[in-house]
Amino acid sequence: MCKNGKFTVKTNETGKVFIVTGSNTGIGKETVWELARRGATVYMACRDKVRAEEARREIIEDTKNQNIFFIELDLSSLDSVRKFVEVYKQQEDRLDVLINNAGVMLGPRKLTKEGFEWQLGVNHMGPFLLTILLLDLLKKSAPSRIVNVSSVSHSYGNLNIKDLNSEKSYSEVGAYNQSKLANVLFTRELAARLEGTGVTVNALHPGVVDTDITRNIIFLKINFGKGVKYMAKPFIKSAKSGAQTTLYAALHPDLERVTGLYFVDCKPKNVSKAATNEETAKFLWTESEKWTGAPTVLLN
Repeated sequence: MCKNGKFTVKTNETGKVFIVTGSNTGIGKETVWELARRGATVYMACRDKVRAEEARREIIEDTKNQNIFFIELDLSSLDSVRKFVEVYKQQEDRLDVLINNAGVMLGPRKLTKEGFEWQLGVNHMGPFLLTILLLDLLKKSAPSRIVNVSSVSHSYGNLNIKDLNSEKSYSEVGAYNQSKLANVLFTRELAARLEGTGVTVNALHPGVVDTDITRNIIFLKINFGKGVKYMAKPFIKSAKSGAQTTLYAALHPDLERVTGLYFVDCKPKNVSKAATNEETAKFLWTESEKWTGAPTVLLN
């Protein structure tokens, strides 16, 4: 597992192909860095081409692994998701691990290109479509894995069935929590639908990590003063530490057949009651298919 907060199991990922979304900075970048060290072929799926290319060159220079590539992906645009998959499939005929790492957090209500509430769109709808469109390659490459980076915030979330798109009322925290709950509901429902295919899917909470996304978090937006921020510092992980549970879920040999779980600090943890509601999961799945136009994935 993770020893002293680090995934220490030795693995050789030569010949395996990974996609990591949101990987030009933070947890995603650290994940790609470690995969590169282990010999993997990695596709960095990012919105910011300049920052992605800078990160890619830095990782290649450090690891001497030339098999680190970039394809543009903006999860707030379903057209961009479809274009990413099209380009990827022109370059690769396999996919061993998909890591849905990218996400956004908090802010005034705004909409994605297709009119989805921003946090739900980027954190769930975009990754939902991306994952479904890549299932053929994941099945072909089995045993393979899907790793969804969620958050402990899912525990505070409720799926607003009557106002999923936050059109009647909007809370930036509530919308974020809903999107993270959606990650866990999606993970559990997808695991059921993929049973017997050799493709596993698990979710995780990386911890409170000092990255671009968490710099928007409420207690950092409010001026509490240096004293409180100093006391909070020991509980905030570095990006490298935050990547360890992702690496554990993506790489640990013992998890090859483990699916539908939620991990914190490299250990399985119970999810919230709302995350176990099968009717809610099926509602979310149906709506996600409608909103994204994703192909139907039936129970095996």
